[in-house]
Amino acid sequence: MDEGPIELVASVGELDAVVVALREFLHRSGAVRAVAVVDREPGEGPAVIDCARLMPIEVDYGDRVVHLPHAIELDAEPPALPHVRQLAPFAVDAAKAEIAAPVGGVAHLAGAVRDLAAALGGRNVAMAQFATDDPDAPLAITARADGSEPIVLALGEEEFPMDPDWP
Repeated sequence: MDEGPIELVASVGELDAVVVALREFLHRSGAVRAVAVVDREPGEGPAVIDCARLMPIEVDYGDRVVHLPHAIELDAEPPALPHVRQLAPFAVDAAKAEIAAPVGGVAHLAGAVRDLAAALGGRNVAMAQFATDDPDAPLAITARADGSEPIVLALGEEEFPMDPDWP
């Protein structure tokens, strides 16, 4: 099915601040991808903003998809972002659902993603994907801004909801 040409834009209006936040988080954290699901006006479905390393930023409004150049200058201030350290890719065994990481490494990244979600506000969701030594099993961390759901870790296709008070 041909969806036609991708619409390239220079701004996504009120979502520019989310784009700037995701891009900044991606660069600070060393994530390979940062995604936000953002509520919009009543009657409109959420927007999904997908920011991957060295790729155009994609904004899916549900009825149309637009791209922004990754390095485009936007006239928007991101919300206060969490402190996050870049960590080396974790060694993983996806079949056993095991992650070998420095003590507190996964918790550090999970806390940063939780804080990113909180900075986006409302019931918005943030997800960041981090490289591992298995390209088929990246580590994804998902958090809801209001904390109403536990953080979820995913290793490849397997998901692991964490205890509500973790990390």
